[in-house]
Amino acid sequence: MATDDITLQQAADALGVHYMTAYRYVRHGQLEARKVDGEWRVSSAALDAFRAGARRPRVGRGARSAPWAERMEARLVAGDAAGAWGVVEAAMAAGASPDRVYTEVISPALVSIGDRWAGGELDIASEHRATAVVQRLIGRLGPHFGRRGRTRGVVVVGAPAGETHSLVVSMLADLLRGEGWEVSDLGADVPAESFVTAVSEVDPVAVIISVTASDSLPAAAHACASLRTHHPETRVVLGGRAVVDERSALELGADAFSADVDTLASLLAGYSAASRSA
Repeated sequence: MATDDITLQQAADALGVHYMTAYRYVRHGQLEARKVDGEWRVSSAALDAFRAGARRPRVGRGARSAPWAERMEARLVAGDAAGAWGVVEAAMAAGASPDRVYTEVISPALVSIGDRWAGGELDIASEHRATAVVQRLIGRLGPHFGRRGRTRGVVVVGAPAGETHSLVVSMLADLLRGEGWEVSDLGADVPAESFVTAVSEVDPVAVIISVTASDSLPAAAHACASLRTHHPETRVVLGGRAVVDERSALELGADAFSADVDTLASLLAGYSAASRSA
């Protein structure tokens, strides 16, 4: 414990607020704190940073006026599921839609944590704790993406064999459901033959393959080749952190590349329109 650490009650007194208000700041990721022997402790630097943030003029309104991704990252690294959900609630209360929570709060936090782990700043245990917390968040946010009425068509979503990053696939599936698509979510580590089987079962508008780790690119190429052999009429879209651009996606055997959900939505709309007019 640093010599300048103070208790949360002392921090509340210094801020002139009730203890539960200070506790809410911690839970929402606004005030950085850590538990030592079961007690919340706040450093003088964290207290100064909170004060500076409180005095800083806000630009814009709503969800853009707070560093939600940074707050989420702090709660995920701490393995604080309740605090992470508090950040979600605070962001949504400030005007963030569920899809923006995925794309502008949770996803950037996960990317930063992954980079910090790769750089040796974080232990694998921290990365795994963060993953477990995000799985819970997705479970609670998922129902917000349901839409009533007729769907726009079926899409298959998955990650290739050897790819373990399932959170990306889960969030993408929810985002597409929110756009009105029926999603066959295969999850991560999907063998090429399973993509082929899924297409046979649901006759989708397209197959979307997400590749986060560069080591999984050969498996993605194999999946594209298998789909091309057995279902040449089915469109295959590649995306994810490991697929850097459209040229890379085409070289791997895909029909198209998607860097973000908006691009993907436009591609799918075009495929759907083309299939109706055929």
